[in-house]
Amino acid sequence: MNAPVLVINCGSSSIKYALVPDTPDQPRLAGLAERLGSSDARLKGTDSQGETYTQALSGADHTAALEAILTRLEGRRPGAVGHRIVHGGERFTRAARIDDDVVAAIEATAALAPLHNPANLQGIAATRQVFAALPQVAVFDTAFHQTLPPRAYRYALPEALYRDHGIRRYGFHGTSHAYVSARADALSGLDSGGWLTAHLGNGCSTAAVWEGQSRDTSMGLTPLEGLVMGTRSGDVDPGLHAHLARQLGWSLARIDEVLNRGSGLLGLSGLTNDMRELESAAKAGHAGAELAIEVFCYRIAKSLAALSCALPRLDGIVFTGGIGENSPQVRQRVVEALPHFGCRLDAAANRSTTLGREGRIDAGGPQLWVIPTDEEGRIAAETRQLLQEGHA
Repeated sequence: MNAPVLVINCGSSSIKYALVPDTPDQPRLAGLAERLGSSDARLKGTDSQGETYTQALSGADHTAALEAILTRLEGRRPGAVGHRIVHGGERFTRAARIDDDVVAAIEATAALAPLHNPANLQGIAATRQVFAALPQVAVFDTAFHQTLPPRAYRYALPEALYRDHGIRRYGFHGTSHAYVSARADALSGLDSGGWLTAHLGNGCSTAAVWEGQSRDTSMGLTPLEGLVMGTRSGDVDPGLHAHLARQLGWSLARIDEVLNRGSGLLGLSGLTNDMRELESAAKAGHAGAELAIEVFCYRIAKSLAALSCALPRLDGIVFTGGIGENSPQVRQRVVEALPHFGCRLDAAANRSTTLGREGRIDAGGPQLWVIPTDEEGRIAAETRQLLQEGHA
C-alpha cells in the first residue's frame, strides 16, 4: 500500500491524529482535537510546512472533529486508518482489520480498560462513518506483550479467576516498547538484542525484550500496576483498598480515583505531575519535589533490575517517552541505582541528548540509548503490513 495511513488515538473528549506517509521524505501531518463536546472544543496541529494552526470547533463531537481533520490533510487521501486500541485481551496477538466482530471483541474487553476502550470505540464508530470506504485496522497496546510466558503473566490467584474472567497481567505501551527495542537493534548493529526498555511519561512502564519479543513488563491487568507515574500510584500493597475502606470509609470509586488521578508524582510532591516543574522545585529546595523524583527513579531502577531476570543476556537499556527522552537527571539517577549492571554513563552525552534527539549515552558496559518513541509510526507500519499480507 503506497498511500499514507491516518493514525487515530481517540480519548473520551479528544482525538489525536497523524497522517503517516509511506516514505520518510514526505512530511507528517499531525494534530489534536480536544475538549470535544464543549463550547471551547478546538483542533490544533501542524501542516506540511511545519506551521502550527488552531481551529475552533465549538460543540463538536468526534464525528465533526474527524470531518475537520479531513480538511487539514491537504488533499492527501489516506489509504487506511490505524486505530490505537489500549486493551485487546488475550484474543489479539497482533493488529486486526476492524469489522463488527472485532468491535464486539473490543467492547467485551472494555471492563479491563474502562477509561480507554470505550473512548477508542467512539473513535472507531466516528471514523467508520467519515471514512466509510477505507479499511480500518486496530493496533493493540497489549498485543506486543502476548509473548509473555505464563510465569510472567499469571497472578497467584485461583485458577478460575484467570480461566473464567481473564484476570492476568497484560501489559501496555506495547507499540512504544516494540518500536524502541527494534530501533535499538538497528542502531546497535545487533540482530536481536536483549533490551530493557523504559517508557517514561505521564504513564510509565518498563519491559524486557529478547529477540524482538516481550518477555516481561511492569504493567499488569490495568495500566495502574508497576512504576510510579504522573498521577498513578503504581504498585501498592493489595491490602490498601480494604484498609482505606475499613479505616476511612472510602468507596471503591474514591480509592480508584485517588490511585489513578491523585497519586504518583503529584501525590508524592503535593505540587505537580510535571517532571520539569519538579526538577526546578527540587533544585530550589522543595522537599516534596525531591522525594517524588527520588522515589520515581528508584522504582524505575528496581523494576529494571527485576525484569533483567527475563533476559538471557542484557545488551542495554533504552529510555523513551517525554521524561525518558528529555530528563538527563532521571536517566542519571536510574543508571546510578544499577551499579551491578556495569553501566557507565557518558555525562556529556547524557546532558546533550534531549529535545527529540536520538543518541547513545554510555561510556562502556551495557549500552544506554535515548530513542524518541514513534507510536504513530509503529501503528501505521503494523496497519500497512496487515493490509499488504491480505489479512481479513
